[in-house]
Parts: sequence; C-alpha cells; structure tokens
Amino acid sequence: MITRIQAIENLKKYIGDNLLKWAEFYGITVFKNGKQNKGWKGLVLERLAGLENDNKKAPNGLGFELKSVAFKKMQNGNITPKETMAITMINPQELLDTSDFYKSHLWEKLKSLVFCANLWLEENQEDSKLLAITSFDFLENGNLIKEIEEDYNFIRKKMIEDGFENLTGKYGKWIQPRTKGAKNSTSRAFYARKDLVKIIFNNINA
Repeated sequence: MITRIQAIENLKKYIGDNLLKWAEFYGITVFKNGKQNKGWKGLVLERLAGLENDNKKAPNGLGFELKSVAFKKMQNGNITPKETMAITMINPQELLDTSDFYKSHLWEKLKSLVFCANLWLEENQEDSKLLAITSFDFLENGNLIKEIEEDYNFIRKKMIEDGFENLTGKYGKWIQPRTKGAKNSTSRAFYARKDLVKIIFNNINA
C-alpha cells in the first residue's frame, strides 16, 4: 500500500522531469486524433507516485488523491497558474447539514490532496515539466486555513439565504462556488482561486 507521504516522496524524485518522457515510457497516450488526452498527466503521476494496479492507496484514512495543476510561463519568465483549480463538487444537502468546516467534505478533500504542479503543454510543445509537489501539510501561512474556513461559512450562509442555484464565483476570497460541467449545468463545485494555487505552491520556479 502507498500512503500519501510515500507518494509525495516518490513524486519529488521526478521534479524537473519532462512528463512527456514518462508518458512514452509507460505507453500512455498524450495526443489522439490531434487532440490532447485530458487525463494523461494524471495517469503518468499515478505511475510515478507508485500507484499501479497491484499497489493501491492505503485504506483507513490514509487515502489521498493526486491533483495535476497546470502552470504557464509568462513572457517575463514568471510562472503563474493557468487557471483556477476544481476541488470538489458541492452537495447542497451536505453543505446545509455541515456547519463545522473541519467536518465538511471540502476540508476532507483539501487535506487529502497531493498537488502536482506541471508546465502547461501548449500545442506542438515538447516539454511538460513537473515543477513541484506539495500538500496542505506544508503550508506556512497559519491564517490561510482559517480564511478558507471563513469562505466556507460565508458560501454556506449565502446558500441558505439565497438558494443553491444563486451561488456564484464572486463569493469567497480563496475558494469560490462555480458551475461545473456543460454550459447550462446547474451543478456547482468548489474551486481554488489562482491566488490560493500560488500560495499552495509558494511561488515556484520553472
């Protein structure tokens, strides 16, 4: 069994490596019919973490999830998150029933994630470097989790007052509730804003 800490240590060995190289090594399809296979990075990261068919995640609270997060290089050379990061779907009944953030599905998800920053693969680009590996265990800002808790409480309050269907991305300093799925989807998910993604990775460099 592979624990979260073991997975992090395994993945750190590959920081700086081109994930395309490992995709080829493991026979994972990156492009098909001219389009990028959306899940290829996750499959590569699972292999590098040590997760194979006969080597599953550890049970009994030691489970975790790998989260691939794309960064892009700006013209000035700085690295910045390409987009906001989906965390988990919002179940309106669960959100209504759970007033304690530390018992919420959102917190359970956040503390289980292993964040894997990689360089965004542009069309015809031949490098998708693994930039950094981290998790909430390594956060240096003690106030940040408290402020995420405040976001959760505010979003929950707005849902109770205005209804689930009126939750919008304008709410929350660090996390936001947004529609997820097709254009007219009524489902909502918690997303990490770009500024939160930056802090999680503590201003990484390529």
